[in-house]
Amino acid sequence: MKAAIYPGTFDPPTLGHLNVIQRATQQCERLVVAIGENPAKVPPAFSLDERLHFLKIITADISNIEICSFSREFA
Repeated sequence: MKAAIYPGTFDPPTLGHLNVIQRATQQCERLVVAIGENPAKVPPAFSLDERLHFLKIITADISNIEICSFSREFA
């Protein structure tokens, strides 16, 4: 299975992000969109839950996609 990952903060998700997602899902069997959260940076405009919700809504018609999140703690 050919899979790909598209990491980013997606704060907020844009039409440009959606364009990349649509093109990537045509090139692979599975695309994982990973929304990053970095507590060491300036607080985002939208919460992680909001960004997850936004991306799930705008990609609802795409079958080979997974939306998840990750956090990176910096020492």
